Amino acid sequence: MKVSLSWLTEYVAVDMDVTALAEALTMAGLEVEGVSDRYGYLANVVVGRILEIAPHPNADKLTVCRVDIGEGEKSIVCGAQNISETDLVPVALPGTQLPGGKIEAGPIRGVVSEGMLCSQAELCLGSDASGIFILPETGKPGTPLPAALHLSDPVIEFDLTPNRPDCLSILGIAREVAAISGNPLKLPSIELTEGPTPIETLASVTIHAPSHCPRYAARVVSDVRIGPSPFWLQDRLNSIGLRAINNVVDVTNFVLMEMGQPLHAFDFDQLAEHRIVVDTAQEGEVFTTLDGVERRLPDEALMICDGNAPVALAGIMGGLESEIEDSTRNVLLESAYFNPTTIRRTAKKLGLTTEASYRFERGIDPQGVITALDRAAQLIRDLAGGNLVRGMIDNYPTPVPETEIEVSVDGTNRLLGTDFPQKKISQYLERVELRTMPLDKDRLNVKPPSFRVDLQRPQDLMEEVARLSGYNNIATTHPANQMAAAKQNPKLRVRRQVRRVLSGCGFSEIITYSFIGSGACDKLLLSDGDERRSMVSILNPLTESQDVMRTSLIPGLFGAMMQNITQQNTTLRLYEIGKTFFRQLHAELPLEREMVSGLWTGYRQEKTWYARSEKVDFYDVKGAVEALTTALNMPKLRFDVPNGVRYPYYEAGAVAEVFAEGRPIGVVGKISPQVLKNFELKQDAFCFELDFESLVALAALRRSAQPISRFPSTTRDIALILEDKVPVQEILDLIESQEYDLIENIHIFDVYKGAPIPDHKKSVALRLTYCSLKRSLTDEEVNAVHQDLTERILDRFKAQLPSD
Repeated sequence: MKVSLSWLTEYVAVDMDVTALAEALTMAGLEVEGVSDRYGYLANVVVGRILEIAPHPNADKLTVCRVDIGEGEKSIVCGAQNISETDLVPVALPGTQLPGGKIEAGPIRGVVSEGMLCSQAELCLGSDASGIFILPETGKPGTPLPAALHLSDPVIEFDLTPNRPDCLSILGIAREVAAISGNPLKLPSIELTEGPTPIETLASVTIHAPSHCPRYAARVVSDVRIGPSPFWLQDRLNSIGLRAINNVVDVTNFVLMEMGQPLHAFDFDQLAEHRIVVDTAQEGEVFTTLDGVERRLPDEALMICDGNAPVALAGIMGGLESEIEDSTRNVLLESAYFNPTTIRRTAKKLGLTTEASYRFERGIDPQGVITALDRAAQLIRDLAGGNLVRGMIDNYPTPVPETEIEVSVDGTNRLLGTDFPQKKISQYLERVELRTMPLDKDRLNVKPPSFRVDLQRPQDLMEEVARLSGYNNIATTHPANQMAAAKQNPKLRVRRQVRRVLSGCGFSEIITYSFIGSGACDKLLLSDGDERRSMVSILNPLTESQDVMRTSLIPGLFGAMMQNITQQNTTLRLYEIGKTFFRQLHAELPLEREMVSGLWTGYRQEKTWYARSEKVDFYDVKGAVEALTTALNMPKLRFDVPNGVRYPYYEAGAVAEVFAEGRPIGVVGKISPQVLKNFELKQDAFCFELDFESLVALAALRRSAQPISRFPSTTRDIALILEDKVPVQEILDLIESQEYDLIENIHIFDVYKGAPIPDHKKSVALRLTYCSLKRSLTDEEVNAVHQDLTERILDRFKAQLPSD
C-alpha cells in the first residue's frame, strides 16, 4: 500500500516530518516498508538556459539548441516551436529515466543530441504536451529541477498485516495519523444533485447468492462524455503508481484508493435488459475478463450477470463485453460487499489477484458501500458531465451485524503491564472512532466502527490500547519467577528409560508415518469385529497406501523391515514409540493410544571367528521385553498363551500375552508365515507390542534398596517329567504362592522333548536358590523345604521324577 504525503494531507494535517511520521506509524503497528520521493526520477533533469537556436541542417521542423547547464554547454536537437533564446527550460541529461523512456545521447538526422528539452507532459508535471516547459526566471542553470520548482512529495509504502484491511486506503491511513497526532480527520464532502427519473424505472438488482454477496448497491449516471481525466486526478493516481485510463475508470480507482471500497463501472447500454443478477457460476464455465483472457471458472465462483450472461467476475475483475469505452454514454456504477472467503477462494483457484480482490479478501467496510458509491457518482458527474439518475438500488438481504465487545480495565492493565484508568482507556479507543460505554468501574462496553473488521475480542481492544499509548511507552517488566525444582513428567521419564534400555539391547528407534493403508487389517488377518479395524479415514491422503490412521505400529515396522532387506540389511532390531488412533462412534476425535512396539529379525549376532551366527528366536525378543520391564522396576511379569483371535498375526505356539499384576500390558511372539507373505517378507520376524500407558502406570520410578544377605546361599535342582500341555509358568506360580521365605531365586535351566521322554510329555529342570538374611542355613532345613515343595509340584501337576 502506497500513500503520497500530498494526498494524505488533504484529510489530516501532518505536523511532523516524513521520517518521524513513518516511525510513529510503525510504532502504532503499521509497518512502514520504505519512504521515497515521487519526483526522484527528475534528479537528473536540470535547469538550462538556451544560448542559441540554429536551424537543423537536415530537417526543416527541427532546430539545434546550444544550452547552458551550469557546468558546461550541451547541443540538443528540439522540435518544439515555443522556445526562444535566453529561455530557462528543463534539460533531461543522458541516462535520465523518464516515464516515457530512457534518455540517451545520439544522432538525430545526422546531428548529435546530448539530452532532451522536456514538456510538462513528458515530465508528468502537467497535461500540456504542446511545447517545451518554460521555467520561471528564478531558476539558475544547473540546478536540479525538483529543487528549482520546490518539488517534493514523499511516498510512504506500508507492509500491512492481513488483519488491517481498513488501512488499505488513504482515509484509513489518515485515521491512524489523526489518532496519533490528535489532529481532526477531514472527510471529503459529498453533495449530489439528482435528476427526475427514478432509478427503479431503468435498472434492477437481484441477488441469488446472498451468503456470497450480502450487499449490492448501484447508481446510474446518464449522458456522460468519456475522455482524459483532469491533471489533478491523473496526478493523484500517478503518485501511488496507478495508470490513468479515462475519467470514469479513473474515478473508480481514485475512490478505491481513497476509501478502500472497490467499485466497478459498467457500460449501462451493454447490459442486457438493463438489470444486474448476482449468482454463482457452474464449474467449467468460461468467462473472458477485461485483460482478454478466457478463464475456466471454478464451482461457486461469484458472478455479476446481466439479463443474459455474466459481465464480471465479482470482486476480482470486470468482463470484456461491458467495459467502459469511448462510445459509452450511460454508466451503471457498482458498489458491493462480497464475502471475503468467496473472493479469496475464487482468486486463489484462478491465480488472479487485483487491487479489488486484495481488499475484498481481507474484508471491507459493509457500511461504507453507499458512501463510496455516492462519492464516485459525484466525481463522475463533475468530471464526465452527465446527469445523476434519482435514487440508488441498495439490495441488502443479509445485514452484517454490529459488533459489541466487553473489555475489562483490570484485565487490560494486567495483560499490558500498565495502570491506565478507565477514562484513559476510553480516550485511547475513542481516538480510533470506537464508541465506549462504562458498565461499572471495571468494565467497558465497546462498539467498533464497521470498517474495523479486525476487532472481535477483548484482546483486540487491549492491543489497540497498547499501540495507541505507544509500545515504547510501556515499561519493561519481568515476570515473577519462583525458583522451585520442577517435578518431572512420569511419561517423559518412562519414555527416556524405554529408549535407553532398548538402545542398550541393540534396537534402533524408527519413526514411521501415522498413516497406513486400509488393507493392512486384511494382511494382519484381523477379524471383522476387531477394534483395530475402527480406522480413521484421511480426507486427502498423500498416497493410496496411506489412506487411514494406524491402529497398530506393526505395519510400519514391516515397512521399515522391507526397505532394509532390499538394501541387503537382513539383521534388524527396530522399535518405535508412537500413537495409534481408533475411530469412536459418537465422538468427533479418535481415541489415541500410545504403544511401544519392536521387531527383531535375522541373526542374534553376526558370524565371527569367535562365535557362530545363530538365528534369533522367540526367547530373544521375550528377553528384551523382560529387560525393559526390569529396568522400569515393574512387578514380575507373567507370560500366558493368548486368545488366538486377539493376535491372529502371530504364529500359534510361539506367542505369549504379557501380564503385570494381573493386568495385560502387551504381547510378544513370532509373526505368522502367512502374514509375512501378505507383507511380501521372506524371513522370520519376532515382534513385541506394549501399551505405553500401562508401562507408565506400573513403573516404579523411585527405587528402593534391598539388603543383600551376608550369609551363604545354597542351590537345589528339580527335574520333572510332565504333560506337554502344562505351561512352565504354572509351576513357577505354584512355587511363588507357597510361603517359603528361604527361596531367593528360581531358574529354569532346561526344557527337553524327545526320546527317551514319552510322547506328549516334556522334561523341565529348575534350579532353586535358598538363602536367609538372618543366619546360615543347614542342609537339613533346606532339604526339608525342597522335599516338601517337590511333593507339592508332583501332586499338583501329576508329574514324575526322572527316576520314577
